[in-house]
Amino acid sequence: MESDVYFADEKTKETYQKLLESKTEEKELHKWITRAIADLRQNAFVGIQIRKNLFPVEYIQKYNIENLWKYDLPRGWRLIYTLNKEGIMVLSIILEWMNHKEYERRFGY
Repeated sequence: MESDVYFADEKTKETYQKLLESKTEEKELHKWITRAIADLRQNAFVGIQIRKNLFPVEYIQKYNIENLWKYDLPRGWRLIYTLNKEGIMVLSIILEWMNHKEYERRFGY
């Protein structure tokens, strides 16, 4: 199912844009996220759904989420997003991305 893709807030969007101005490996991360955005536009359900009992409390408090998904990026990076509806449109909302170690810490693995 196709979707429109948005960033959860302006800070996240700015961080994504600043990756292009950074070191080589961060430019790669920008490329991977750009690819993920393209994939999400084609299929909002391309990621792996995260069980509700694993939702970080900060996501629930800050974004009032009802679902949570992860999209695996290369080299152990994870893109975290939620889905929402606006009328008949599905929205993929990028909350953040993190390396594998940060992901394990955030989700208590």
